[in-house]
Amino acid sequence: MKSELFKQMAVIGVGLIGGSVGLIARRKHLVRSVVGYGKKRGELQRAVTLGAIDRYFLSPQKAVEGADLIVLATPVGMFEKIACAIAPHLKEGAIVTDVGSVKGKEVERIESLLPSYVSFVGGHPIAGREKSGVEVASADLFSGMRCILTPTPRTHPAALKKVAALWKALGTTVIEMDPLVHDQIMAAVSHLPHLVAYALMETLLNTRVAKQDPIRFSAGGLRDFTRVAASASDMWRDIFLLNGARIVEMIDLYQGVLETLKKKIIAQDGAGLIEILDRARVLRQSLIGK
Repeated sequence: MKSELFKQMAVIGVGLIGGSVGLIARRKHLVRSVVGYGKKRGELQRAVTLGAIDRYFLSPQKAVEGADLIVLATPVGMFEKIACAIAPHLKEGAIVTDVGSVKGKEVERIESLLPSYVSFVGGHPIAGREKSGVEVASADLFSGMRCILTPTPRTHPAALKKVAALWKALGTTVIEMDPLVHDQIMAAVSHLPHLVAYALMETLLNTRVAKQDPIRFSAGGLRDFTRVAASASDMWRDIFLLNGARIVEMIDLYQGVLETLKKKIIAQDGAGLIEILDRARVLRQSLIGK
C-alpha cells in the first residue's frame, strides 16, 4: 500500500510502548505485518487479540527472522543481551531501532554488536504512562508528542530517514539530538522526577512517619506528585543505573536546592522563600498545554 514503510516489523517487548507502536503501525498500514516477542505467552496472545501484533514467538531470534525493522522495547538493561542474541539472525539491510530512555554510550555499544550490514537508529518517544503492559497500549499514545532520534556518525542516512518517517506517521514531531545531550536532558526532566517520586514514597514508609498512617490523610497533591512511582520497577532500575552519572549530578543539584529551602525555613526567611516559590510557580505554569 502507498503508506507502507516496512514489510515486517518485529517488536521485542510488547508492552505499553512496543504494543502502541505495533497497534498504530498496523491500523495505519505502515507495515504489512508485526511480529512480537515476549516471555509470557498469555500477554502475547492478548497482544494479538488487541491488534498490536499479528503473531508472536517466545524466542527473539525467531521473531526477527525476515524483519526489515526491529524495535527494541524491553527495559533498556536488556538491549545489549538482545542485540547479541538477534545479531546473527538479522537479514541484510534490516534496521534496528529502540524506544529507550537512555542513549549515551549505549548507542555505541549496540552499534558495535550488530553486523555491518544492519543499521541502528537510536530513538526515544517522549510518551508513556505509569501503567505498563500491552493492555494499556493506545492508538493515540504518540499523538502530538515528540520523538528524539540520536544518530551517530555510523548511522546510515537512509535508515535514519525511514525511522523518522515512521515516527512522524505514528503522530510525533521528530527531533535529532546527540546521544549524550539526550541523556543530560532526560536526567533533569524525566529521570530525576521519577527518582524523587520513589524517594518520597520511601520516606513515607519510614517508621517515624508510617506509624501515623499518613496515606490515609493524603489528598490530590501526594497522588499527583507521586503518580510516576507506580511505574515498572525493572524499567526504572535500568534507567537509574545506565544513566547514573548524569542522574547523580541532578541529585546533587536537587539536594542543593533542598538545602537552600531548609536554611530559609530555619531562618524564617519568608521573603527568600517567596522568591524561590514564585520562580517555581512561573516555570510550572509554562508546562500547561505541553
